[in-house]
Amino acid sequence: MSQAQDDGVRIPIEHVIPDSVETRFADRIVVQHAEHEFRVSFFEIERPIFFGTPDETKQRLLDMGSVKAVCVARIAVAAGRMPDMVRALQENLEHYRASADESEEE
Repeated sequence: MSQAQDDGVRIPIEHVIPDSVETRFADRIVVQHAEHEFRVSFFEIERPIFFGTPDETKQRLLDMGSVKAVCVARIAVAAGRMPDMVRALQENLEHYRASADESEEE
């Protein structure tokens, strides 16, 4: 559990995710910054469904010209908090890789 500190008083922070918060898959992330904040946008590619031979499918994809990436979530992070976010992501990535390595060894 995290601790919040305000005026020298430390109190626990209880992280709550309401049932109304939807979990979505993202396969693209765009990070932009302004003077005082970072904006992190998460996108999911809408993959078209085609039927036919591999050559027909390839031609249909080429004819499309593009596919849509729909923004499924967007957050703004205060510039001063971004190092904490990067650190948390890096630590979790390291834990994930260590777990994956252990799984491969078994």
